[in-house]
Amino acid sequence: MREVTIYSRSGCHLCEVAHQALEGLQSQADFSITQVLIDGNSELIEKYGEQVPVIHIDGKPHDYFRVDPERFLAAINQR
Repeated sequence: MREVTIYSRSGCHLCEVAHQALEGLQSQADFSITQVLIDGNSELIEKYGEQVPVIHIDGKPHDYFRVDPERFLAAINQR
């Protein structure tokens, strides 16, 4: 199973929308979702700052700000 990580901030509307979009795509591909809040983590804040949400697939950066369903599914189904 592929692992999708969403780096986000508390109260981030775009992060909530991205998370909901990914949950909706789980019916079309086999992956789990883990959310990591960058709040209070200076290393993650420096790395991702205002780019959240940042989406990683299996630990590798995929996208930020929004989820493009077609692009995401192409990436998640790639082996």
